[in-house]
Parts: sequence; structure tokens; C-alpha cells
Amino acid sequence: MGRYRPPRPESSPYITSEGAAKMRAELRELWKVERPQVTQVVHEAAKNGDRSENGDYIYGKRRLREIDSRVRYLSKRLEDATIVEDKPRDPSKVFFAAWVTVEDEDSGDQQTFRLVGSDEIDAKRNWISIDSPMARALIGKGIDDEAQVKTPAGDRCFIITAIRY
Repeated sequence: MGRYRPPRPESSPYITSEGAAKMRAELRELWKVERPQVTQVVHEAAKNGDRSENGDYIYGKRRLREIDSRVRYLSKRLEDATIVEDKPRDPSKVFFAAWVTVEDEDSGDQQTFRLVGSDEIDAKRNWISIDSPMARALIGKGIDDEAQVKTPAGDRCFIITAIRY
């Protein structure tokens, strides 16, 4: 059997339409392109005889397991996801898929974040999970509101300076 992995923490089922399209594209790529190629490599390697020392066979089978695991995850996630396409009724408040610019009250530094689903997190683009402490502190707030965020370094206060969708 495999190693024990604790269950993932529950995350919000929300995803943007761009995120859903990306996940569908990955699923299609894995299932229609990569899996048939790896299956063919494993089939050819199996014909060569002794499988215990056949690298193509061993690594091909491992890659098939990885692909199948990811396909199961993506299929289930897309099935359970709630795709958010519309802007909220009150765009002056922070909700899912918002771009939020905040100013650190202590240092005066400004940062812009986008609140996205847990499958879309991208630190390079400043896309943060809707389940993160920062996002939870921002949800429902408007421009010039303060958001108190508990961080490992202590509590920090941010002021919302801009919201866009």
C-alpha cells in the first residue's frame, strides 16, 4: 500500500470560469494525449520480457498511476465545483474573484491580491485562496475599511484602497 496521507482540509467549492477552463484543458490533455502515449510506451516495454529490470515499464506504470490519480482528482473537483462567472450585486464590497489593493497600516506598502479558489492559487500573480486568513479578513469589506489579519509574525492591519472585478 501507499504512504498514509491525512485528508485535505475542506476548501471552498468556488472556482473562476478561467480556472475551470484551465482544469478542463489539463484533464483533456492528460486523458486524451499523455495517457495514450504512456500506455503505448508501457505496452512496448512489456513486450521486451523481464519487467523487473525494465525502466520504461516501471516508470511508465508509475506515470500511469500519477495520471490516473490526477484525472480522478480533476474530475471530482470539476464535478463538485461552483463556477462563479457573474460579478456580485454590490461591486463596492470584496467578494470571490475580486482584485483587492490593500495598504499595510504600519509600513505603507501596497499590494494587490485576487481572491480565487484553492485550485487556482498562484503566488507569482498574487492570487490567494478564498480560504486564506487574508481573504477571510477582506470578504465583505469596502474601500477604506480596515482588515485585521492574524499572521505568524503577529496581527497586522490593512486598509482596502481599491476593489475591482
